[in-house]
Amino acid sequence: MSKIFKGIASFFKNIYLFLDKVLITPISKLVYRIGKLLNKNNGKIEKFLNKSSTLLYLSLGLALIFFFLINSKVISFVENEAEIINNQPIKVEYNKEAYVIEDLPETVDITLIGRKSDLYLAKQLGENEVVLDLTDYEPRNEPYRVKLTYNQTINTLSYKLDPTYVYVTIKRKVAASKTIDYDVINQDKLNDINPQLSVSKVELNQSEVVVKGSQDTLDKIASVKALVDLNNPKFTQANTYELENLPIVAYDGNGKILNNVEVVPETISGVVTFTSYSKSVPVKVLTTGDLVAGKAISSITINGKNDFNVTIYGEQAAIDKITEVPVTIDVTDQGNNGAKTFNVTIAKPTGVRYMTESTASIVANFGEAKQKTVEVTTIDPRNVPDGMSVNARTENDKKVSVQVIGVQSVIDSISDKDITAYVDLTGYTAGEHTVPVQVEGTDPRAQYIVTSSINIYLSQNK
Repeated sequence: MSKIFKGIASFFKNIYLFLDKVLITPISKLVYRIGKLLNKNNGKIEKFLNKSSTLLYLSLGLALIFFFLINSKVISFVENEAEIINNQPIKVEYNKEAYVIEDLPETVDITLIGRKSDLYLAKQLGENEVVLDLTDYEPRNEPYRVKLTYNQTINTLSYKLDPTYVYVTIKRKVAASKTIDYDVINQDKLNDINPQLSVSKVELNQSEVVVKGSQDTLDKIASVKALVDLNNPKFTQANTYELENLPIVAYDGNGKILNNVEVVPETISGVVTFTSYSKSVPVKVLTTGDLVAGKAISSITINGKNDFNVTIYGEQAAIDKITEVPVTIDVTDQGNNGAKTFNVTIAKPTGVRYMTESTASIVANFGEAKQKTVEVTTIDPRNVPDGMSVNARTENDKKVSVQVIGVQSVIDSISDKDITAYVDLTGYTAGEHTVPVQVEGTDPRAQYIVTSSINIYLSQNK
């Protein structure tokens, strides 16, 4: 009720300010000017106009005239206009304990039509309630076509709802117990607070919850999880923290949240434990591009060291799989200048949230290129199709010659143990194939060249 009184008071206050602006102040100025123009000897007229009651009665009379003009729609201020109120929520009246409503739109648009003053008052009151009354409807598989109703606050206005009718399905509510797990969200926010932390354990205060909804919806539930939000400024160090009011959501088989599911209880509590797991790994320099003819890399240093390590932080399962951090330098057309410095950014490998170093200065020194041939007697098959096995056709198809190019001291230290030869069988089918051999070397200062192919046979496993 107080909201209505405030709206009415605001309405009349705005009318007063409007009349003061367009009537009282201009009339006062007009009287003042007339008084100046009148002959000073005409005392009776001047005395009459200077009376305070004269201005009051004159203004009141003009205000009444103006009011009647507005009320009779003589002037354009009172012509009918339309006002659209978008995205108004729908209030649904039904038996929430027994039924579930499906396919209901969340909002509706209201178009109000009437006088400006009434439209203004309706907006001031702000009580534009749209109701869908389903109290007399029973559950069924076919949708109902039901009309929305609008509880008008100003009866002089006409209105139109968009949509006017909605199609809804009413289903009986059922309940089931579900095992609850957890999901960690806002991991990037934890990185901003302390990137060295990782979640080692989450414990919830209960293992099951009750879910309610239509049977069709409950059949879609693939998992029910409590959301552990890591966007919390108190998560600053490795410790165990209590969690309250963790929201619970139900997911379908595609990982989408099912909104038309009621979970009891809506929230639970638990604890989260943070650790700071780290490991020191070497930075491995890779090269791309071709040096000038006759030149090779004689040495590589990273930040002035032959061996350079960084400490990486993240989840233990991800960190344990990382043995090195690669960084690539482009040596195209290098070699004649003796040495080249590369200032590079060290990219974090997948699963790493923090590294102690993010940049490095790499110096490559160059010398005269020599070469030698290394016989590699093992060729690894990679990406073998599922359910198949691979065999070399002949003994010669089990080995390959690799040309190694580098400065003398580098190639002297390289043996077949430092070279990995392999064939990539991605996309191959059963049968005999000629496949090109590829090689990888452990020393980035050398070039490894192979132009051979081998014959292999792919067969289905029995």
